[in-house]
Amino acid sequence: MNNASDLRTFESHDGPLAYRDTGSGQPLVLLHAGFLDHTMWDDQIPALARHHRVIAPDARGHGWSANASGLFRQADDVAALLRHLGVGPAVLVGVSMGANIAVDTTVEHPDLVRALVVSGGGTPVPGDPWTEELRAAQAGALGAGDIGGWLDTFALCAAGPHRTPDAVHPDVVRRLREMAGRTLAKHTAGEPDFNVPVQDTATRAKDIRVPVLALNGALDASELIGMAAHVAGAVTDGRVTAVEGAGHFPNMEQPDAFNQALEEFLRGL
Repeated sequence: MNNASDLRTFESHDGPLAYRDTGSGQPLVLLHAGFLDHTMWDDQIPALARHHRVIAPDARGHGWSANASGLFRQADDVAALLRHLGVGPAVLVGVSMGANIAVDTTVEHPDLVRALVVSGGGTPVPGDPWTEELRAAQAGALGAGDIGGWLDTFALCAAGPHRTPDAVHPDVVRRLREMAGRTLAKHTAGEPDFNVPVQDTATRAKDIRVPVLALNGALDASELIGMAAHVAGAVTDGRVTAVEGAGHFPNMEQPDAFNQALEEFLRGL
């Protein structure tokens, strides 16, 4: 579980950014999904910290990190943290938005990355109808100021297109709502989005020179599975596997299976 004594901050170019730092050994950076924070990794950090130095940041504008006041790139924030800590190259592990950040960091700051694990994200691929409908519902709820309705869509996202939300364990849903609620509370309606995406990652993925594991939830949406699989398929040393019985957040739904697959990959590096 989360240990507040491990939560630290460093002063970035635009306010303090929070991160958890525990364990020792080769650095392993856990990058959370959008609207969530480092506590989505509570089932991974104690297990992984037995053999690794685990660094789990809160992305700018999420969790305990400062909001942006100007343009920024999330990949540059990750790079700044690793350089601040004097560690690297590190293994980057990301789910959803975190997978996108991991890929962006790898193509923009390749000297800082030893290997890459992506789940439910990575690089853009054509959208599927279920994902597009879910995104539209989220945007509509947020635009109407219906925070409760927006949070309800997180359960849909967690379940994926093949299950109903009640198939996801209530504790997972509770944690998702708590994390997303904390992040939403940091922001106001209509504030600018200062995040600048890294361009052309789908094409640039072929330039990645480190091992890549696509570790998706087997019940996730096809578009999101395809995003991670594209990265693994673009590189020389890429592999794809699935966590059975899990949707978009396999590390939360099936932590033992997720941890086992991740540890096997790490041992093979």
